[in-house]
Amino acid sequence: MRTIWRLRTGRRELLGRAALGGIGLALGGTPGILRAQAPAVVVSERMRIKVPYGVQVGDLSGDRAILWAKADREARMIVEWATTESMKDARTVIGPNVAEDTDFCAKLDLSGLPAGQTIFYRVSFLDLSDYKTKSEPVTGRFRTPPAGRRAIRFLWSGDTAGQGYGINPEFGGMRIYEAMRRLEPDFFIHSGDTVYVDNPIPAERKLPDGSIWKNVTIEEKQKVAETLREFRMNYAYNLMDENVRRFNAEVPMLAQWDDHEVTNNWYWEQRLDKDQRYKEGSVAVLAARAMKAFHDYMPTRRHPLEQDRIYASFRYGPALEVFRIDMRSYRGANGDGLETVLAPESRILGERQVRWLKQALLASDATWKVIASDMPLGLIVWDDWRNKRGAEAVAQGDHGAPKGRELEIAELLRFIRDNRIKNVVWLTADVHYTAAHYYDPNKAAFQDFAPFWEFVSGPLNAGSFGPNELDRTFGPQVVFQKAPPEGQSNLPPSAGLQFFGQVDIDGASEVMTVRLRDLDGNTLFTKELVAET
Repeated sequence: MRTIWRLRTGRRELLGRAALGGIGLALGGTPGILRAQAPAVVVSERMRIKVPYGVQVGDLSGDRAILWAKADREARMIVEWATTESMKDARTVIGPNVAEDTDFCAKLDLSGLPAGQTIFYRVSFLDLSDYKTKSEPVTGRFRTPPAGRRAIRFLWSGDTAGQGYGINPEFGGMRIYEAMRRLEPDFFIHSGDTVYVDNPIPAERKLPDGSIWKNVTIEEKQKVAETLREFRMNYAYNLMDENVRRFNAEVPMLAQWDDHEVTNNWYWEQRLDKDQRYKEGSVAVLAARAMKAFHDYMPTRRHPLEQDRIYASFRYGPALEVFRIDMRSYRGANGDGLETVLAPESRILGERQVRWLKQALLASDATWKVIASDMPLGLIVWDDWRNKRGAEAVAQGDHGAPKGRELEIAELLRFIRDNRIKNVVWLTADVHYTAAHYYDPNKAAFQDFAPFWEFVSGPLNAGSFGPNELDRTFGPQVVFQKAPPEGQSNLPPSAGLQFFGQVDIDGASEVMTVRLRDLDGNTLFTKELVAET
């Protein structure tokens, strides 16, 4: 039986009920197991306003955080917050009015938060049509960065609902999000491919062993996304999952984008005229719509001068600063990457972002400087994987002196070394397996850098691939990896090869412990890093 949900976000066709007042999935009697509810029904406009996708917190830094929620019609966001669960003496902040221009999504930049406190909050919406009816409140909590030393825990991973693997109630939905939530992290870095707008979600998918993977799906996930609504509904689809909503209510997110928010391996000049799935051939047009949808549905803080900029730094107490970079928006076209002189077409970060990153790293006095990268540095990711041609990521695949996009990374690594910027760690995803890499200049073709670690994790709920070959330009060494067995690829989440990473920083010693974990939260690999002074 096909299970296709038709979701309507307009004023006249409201969403069905769920645990958070939302869409057709709720927890059954067994924790983490989802069951389908009755299809959405048309209800009266005078019915109480709904908040269908719960709440999200993001871009947490210092005394500020973005609170996100979505109403189902024109409304005004109202936020109450306190440092006690009873909400006694709660403060009320009037948020923005929402309308169709953001698909009724609201974001409030909450400031003046006390350091090192658990913040309890609830979000409701005032119906603007009668200016008196409010939605039921949706609640959540998060912890603010400390003013002084204390233990810190955060997670990272990427790649949600890819390769046609969506919300499978028989599997427990996107249950890796529940495994992450149980670790009670301070925040989470989503390292890109937050949605797969170019990967439709069928109601059923036959697996190699003959079994069937069954998805709950929606009309807008039956094709590749081209319209603004289709892009938006990819985010809405992921938020149908109870595990995801519960995780979002408790764990602040630093969200990145990569390629599948637009289309596979995209760059601005690309055209899709030969891809019969698309009526719109311009990737630039699709990217503009995709970026709008991302910012509507993700708890991101918009830059006052560059509306589609996501690169930024986030300070979390004296021990940690996270630098979120963007390897997608400023790149040149994918090609063979044989340039030996740095030029616009060979960039992957872009001149302005590189300048910002250098200045931000140089100015940081945090003990640990984590670069959150949507793509790995040394793993070879081919644009044309069948013929092993064209660079999609940084590595060019020739194992020699830096060329193409490697030139920009070489410049950055040399800057970090020459300015004695210590304790830099790279965290990434993209390749759909997990690994720990040590970059050793003594084993590299390019040696003008200080040794560093790169940790890879993912996917969250997508097909499993890998492992990829390493390019020796920067001397990466495989210390650990777990990927599908040789000859197997695109394995379903039920194969168990879904991964996330955990980072703990000790409050007293500031030792950083990195763990790579699997679908159920089991630890696969552990590495302790002692900070240089």
